[in-house]
Amino acid sequence: MRDINLRATEYFEAVARLGSVTKAAAELGVSPSAVSQQIRVLEEQFGVRLFRREKRRLVLTLDGDRLFQTTTQAFRAIRNARSAITRQRNVRNLIIRVSPSFGVRWLGPRIAEFAADNRDWNIRIDATPDFTAFETEAVDFDLRYGLGGWAGLSVNKVINDLVLPFCSPEYLAQLQAISDDPVEQLRAARLIDSVKMLYRWDIWLAANRIEVENLNYPFRFDRSSMSIEMAKQGGGLALDSLTLFLPELQRGELVPFSTQFDVIDFPAYWFVCPPRHFHRRIVGRFADWLTQAAAAHEAEARRVLSELGCRFRPEMGPELIESATIKPGSA
Repeated sequence: MRDINLRATEYFEAVARLGSVTKAAAELGVSPSAVSQQIRVLEEQFGVRLFRREKRRLVLTLDGDRLFQTTTQAFRAIRNARSAITRQRNVRNLIIRVSPSFGVRWLGPRIAEFAADNRDWNIRIDATPDFTAFETEAVDFDLRYGLGGWAGLSVNKVINDLVLPFCSPEYLAQLQAISDDPVEQLRAARLIDSVKMLYRWDIWLAANRIEVENLNYPFRFDRSSMSIEMAKQGGGLALDSLTLFLPELQRGELVPFSTQFDVIDFPAYWFVCPPRHFHRRIVGRFADWLTQAAAAHEAEARRVLSELGCRFRPEMGPELIESATIKPGSA
């Protein structure tokens, strides 16, 4: 048998579903005679009658009913797919890629505010450490953690990183019971290592000229959120970004280890995308909202740290991070 005539099958399905040639013609936008002709074509192709007329009403034969059960499912699936494609085309999407801990701990609690002012947009957030390949991936922009300077992309600072050692109040009391000297306390501490941080313990120790024999990490996490939670539970002394644990500091669940050591202060969170992506108004709108939210956060973070007696050292920034040859105790 040659291939089935799809147009004739479509006309047959409409007649069988609606029970009328006239109604099928109206739905299909053709004349009733055109529908009747296509039904005859299909019957000739199959070599069977598909309808019989009973009291001026069309009734499916057994063969017709068998064909209808199959064709109506197929055409329903096609109509559903067409509707889904049309809806998808008409929906406005904003797709963001963000570092996992920043997405969960900073962006997550704030994104509802932006969404409330942009209700006609669907917002998708991919939390992953992998940077976007903008030439091959459908992502509007990245919120990246790093030192900046990505070639060929528009790179705008979002927030300065404020890095300091911290722990729970209970764990700090344990360390202070060992010695009044913060250096000795640190040497006795269980260090929690956030392995994705730009500033890790070896660099921080070098910056503060502190030697620790047999430096090791009882706890190592590839997510800052896990390091913060471990510190909050009294598991040890963490070194991480205040951007990610400011609420816990404000509530007193976490405290600075010592005000003797300056807070590391340098740009580390960035809004990154190809310049052409700013042609989408929603991208610029999000960038403006993000700038305001980040400025408010950073001002609050600096205020809280200042009230706790912490000092800032902006010059202790990327140049020290990039100098991996610096060893603890060196000048």
